[in-house]
Amino acid sequence: FSSEGNQVIICGRNEASLQQAKVEVPTLITHTCDVADATSSRTMVQWLKTHHPALNVLINNAGIQARRDFTTDPAMESLDQEVAINFTAPIHLIADLLPVLKQQAQAYVINVSSGLAFSPMADVPVYCATKAAIHSFTLSLRHQLKTTGIRVIEIAPPIVDTGLGGG
Repeated sequence: FSSEGNQVIICGRNEASLQQAKVEVPTLITHTCDVADATSSRTMVQWLKTHHPALNVLINNAGIQARRDFTTDPAMESLDQEVAINFTAPIHLIADLLPVLKQQAQAYVINVSSGLAFSPMADVPVYCATKAAIHSFTLSLRHQLKTTGIRVIEIAPPIVDTGLGGG
């Protein structure tokens, strides 16, 4: 997006990762934010409204994936964070940024789900369920916003080489 002349703003929890991204793409604007933390998310939304009122694209790409075996150890201590980052945080961001997006002649909400929303893997059941939920939510949101200037798009990539699943 940057190479096409677009102003790109990225957020993330890890300041070092944000700075590394900025080294790779110097035109990036970065903002530290934990989208699953309500205060952090609201602070970012206010910052965006104040400093970037022409915002016209929201890409919900944050995600975490935990292996869970409900026959031995379901790793419940990380359940709420996984659901928040993968499902509820994008919904909050969309709701909070819709007033800004509606002010633009044309705007986009892009939700990144996963191929695992359609063909789940048994060892990451909550991840698969949250991505299926994002898929369903995206379909409903697209219908609700069809008479606005906001297009709602889902990207469901296949397996991608990231740190998401531990390498």
